[in-house]
Amino acid sequence: MMVQTDFQMTENRPLSNAKLAVLILLGSETMLFSGLIGAFLVFRMGSVAWPPLSLAEIQLPRLVTGINTILLVISGYTMFQALRSIQLDRVKLFQNLLILTGALGLVFLIIQGWEWIQLIEKGLTLQSGVYGAIFYVLIGCHAVHVLGAVIWLTIVIGMAISGRFSSDSHIGVETCTIYWIYVVALWPILYFLVYFA
Repeated sequence: MMVQTDFQMTENRPLSNAKLAVLILLGSETMLFSGLIGAFLVFRMGSVAWPPLSLAEIQLPRLVTGINTILLVISGYTMFQALRSIQLDRVKLFQNLLILTGALGLVFLIIQGWEWIQLIEKGLTLQSGVYGAIFYVLIGCHAVHVLGAVIWLTIVIGMAISGRFSSDSHIGVETCTIYWIYVVALWPILYFLVYFA
């Protein structure tokens, strides 16, 4: 009698519709951000001075944003560990890791919102020309995606607390994890591109 390993059983499972839908969504998100990054690079490379001389005294908050980046990256790790926990039926750890992940996502958004308030008070707005517009559109688009991920995660947390997930049934956690990690992985690229270019 032949015994199948876990790897073999997983390998033979077809891709679920939910995972396929998330992968298609991420494909379109990749095209969106590729276009935005391309626009940023065109404007950046086409400018004699970046930022423009009229905005040269406004410094982007690299240090605070760097710390915020670390928090978001940690949230990607906690989300991945939450998925591993439910796969191993460690339900309490799973729930705690989901809540920690959501809290880190909220902290990221709050710090980013605080940064924007500071920058707007210093004069960097959407009306500050191409520099301000591309900054807020690119970074803002990512913030909207983090907000969407936090909302999605909040729903998953509610379902987790009500006992809807187990080691045999956790597709909702898998799809949320895929999206969360995508949003997390995208941010360091944007951070180094926009804040250090």
